[in-house]
Amino acid sequence: MPRKPKPGEPFDPSCRLCPRLAGFLDNVYRQFPSYHCRPVAPFGVLRPRLFVVGLAPGMHGANRTGRPFTGDHAGILLYRTLHRMGFASRAESVARGDGLKLVDCRISNAVKCLPPGNRPLPDEVRRCNRYLARELAALPPGAVIVALGAVAHGAVLRALSLQAGAHRFAHGAEYALAGRLTLLDSYHCSRLNTSTGRLTPAMFARIFARARHLIDG
Repeated sequence: MPRKPKPGEPFDPSCRLCPRLAGFLDNVYRQFPSYHCRPVAPFGVLRPRLFVVGLAPGMHGANRTGRPFTGDHAGILLYRTLHRMGFASRAESVARGDGLKLVDCRISNAVKCLPPGNRPLPDEVRRCNRYLARELAALPPGAVIVALGAVAHGAVLRALSLQAGAHRFAHGAEYALAGRLTLLDSYHCSRLNTSTGRLTPAMFARIFARARHLIDG
């Protein structure tokens, strides 16, 4: 049986709450035995003023390296932008142990395990939401949450017990939440979005520049 997280613990590295995801990770591990192939832990400081929420680990990125947005295309723009805005010590994330540190920042995912086709099922998002809720509960007043994509946006609202109808996802949308928290929305920095021009580096930078402005007052 998987270990249950301790009270207040935001993450369970042995979680197997989602049978489809657990079985898929087992199959991927047989094909790629050097890969992480387990739930991917959040990365960064414990009480950040910037909290970035993505969708889920990528097959050859976080699922391989064991660190969010590390080792795949999606992380290129994210870490470059975080470094530019003063939230990361380096502009490139290669692997765990590469010396990269986040500054007043934490990166997590709506779903901590690799889903088939990069598409978690709604029930899997709900099951994993308990971990996201614990992370959000630890944020200090004045923190900014950046949701990368509609799934991450919805997961944040669920974790905070907020109604989606009053907080529609849109790139650049900004919502003031209880506890002096702010939610900012961005298109996900996936290869599909950046290669098609749906999300440009300038558009992405403006989201994090706004986050920096809100944090610095």
